[in-house]
Amino acid sequence: MARVAVIEDDLPTSNQLAAWIAAAKPGIAIDQWFNRDDAEAAIARERYDLVVLDIELGRERHAGVAIINAINKKHGTPVLVVSAMPATIYRSIMKALDAWDYLQKATFEEADFIDTFLEILRSVKDSSERPAAADELALDPLRQSSPIWRGQRINLPLTAQRILAALCHQRGQVVSYEELFAVVKSGRNRDNIRKHVSTIRDAFREIDPAFESIENIPMRGFRWVDPHGARR
Repeated sequence: MARVAVIEDDLPTSNQLAAWIAAAKPGIAIDQWFNRDDAEAAIARERYDLVVLDIELGRERHAGVAIINAINKKHGTPVLVVSAMPATIYRSIMKALDAWDYLQKATFEEADFIDTFLEILRSVKDSSERPAAADELALDPLRQSSPIWRGQRINLPLTAQRILAALCHQRGQVVSYEELFAVVKSGRNRDNIRKHVSTIRDAFREIDPAFESIENIPMRGFRWVDPHGARR
């Protein structure tokens, strides 16, 4: 049975979200938490399939940020943020924290919430059922969560994630500097791209010191090489 947590300090809002979830997914287990302390204790104790989270809890304006960090350290459970904070400002912040999606209160209908909620649950289920080779790199289906390498999360900034995705999409082929410029929003020069690639390599080597899957192609760009030299 799937189990979700709704972390929201406003009781009517919490009950509404819980009711929508129960109606969309009969039989699902729903835990409701109303403050940071209780939520963090539950996260340490339970293994949730998905967490619906407000950013501001009581007087703690950014309690949700601390909770997301606790989630990432413990299980990496997908988080759907539902907050009154402006989406134009906070959506990118939440993505950087590995939240899967962000809905701004008073701007979405029940159907929007349910569609997003169910899409995340389906993605989690598909990912858990997909057989993975020991050497497989798994990129999040929504490209908002950390990549997985040999079963472990790789913590990368968003720009580095986009570069990694570009390399893996053309694995075995050289991805030119010009192509990589297209996936970064600033610093479109070769030195900056090399720094991002160095960040990616360092992150992989924290869990796999033998990592050598990104090749430097002098004057041209970079290439992702599958383990054991297998190229596509």
